[in-house]
Amino acid sequence: MTRVVVVGDLMTDALARARFPLARASDTPAVVTMHGGGSGANIASWLAVEGHEVAFIGRRGADITGRNRDMELMGYGVDARLVMDPERPTGTCVVLVTHKGERTMLSDPGANAALAPEDLPRDLFSGGAHLHVSGYTLINEGSRDAGLAALDLARRAGMSISVDCASSAPVERTGAEPFLEWTHGAKLLLANIDQAKVLTGRDEPAAAAKVLTAWFPQVVIKLNKDGALWYTNNRSEPVRAPAESVDRIVDGTGAGDAFAAGFMPPWLAGKPPAEALAAGNALAAKCISYLGARPRL
Repeated sequence: MTRVVVVGDLMTDALARARFPLARASDTPAVVTMHGGGSGANIASWLAVEGHEVAFIGRRGADITGRNRDMELMGYGVDARLVMDPERPTGTCVVLVTHKGERTMLSDPGANAALAPEDLPRDLFSGGAHLHVSGYTLINEGSRDAGLAALDLARRAGMSISVDCASSAPVERTGAEPFLEWTHGAKLLLANIDQAKVLTGRDEPAAAAKVLTAWFPQVVIKLNKDGALWYTNNRSEPVRAPAESVDRIVDGTGAGDAFAAGFMPPWLAGKPPAEALAAGNALAAKCISYLGARPRL
């Protein structure tokens, strides 16, 4: 399997699952737990747990949570290349989950926002490897130069490249045109329905995918309960794969990251798109049966 190098965000998720409708300006009973998070770190963790060779490049604080996240990644089998920030804390995300399962996230990037080009280990950028860049790295102004430098190093080394869209609201604030310009040249774009709409203005996923192939040779759009689709510009219609059914839904945090980690290995191995989509959907289903964004070992 191709070695995957992930450049992205490392977070601690404070997950608050409300037991009843939110009582605004008052108290609501909830179950609150702490987990490792961050889109880039989640993808790297799932890849490693599934037995694939993966390195993760990121930045953490010189704090206990940073040390815990570092050890956690190594425990999953990730080659963690984390730079310790002496001033900024490890990033934190407060995930508010309503009694109906709707999620709202409040993010403090912390040390992630200081990721710099000089933090990128040059030995990881070599021919035959694959680079995956978390969209959060490019959206955040402080880490953008590092994300662009990683893309440049990968192109020079002849690596294949994939990029994800992170989150719809930050992409919308940044602007579709800059994001597309920064990521142009990547072989694969991963987005969900809302992110694809922000980038293209198209409501229908297949139509959005067709527009996005003007920038990316291949596009995957995650369709939540309807599975996912893959499209390339030499096809008349996209390839679709239904979502896998699950016996219980514990939490959907990180399911999109798990999908990416499931999709990439068969895709990199040249398997048919339907097979890669099915693998992504299977790992996403596995993720939502766990409590927390990353696998629990």
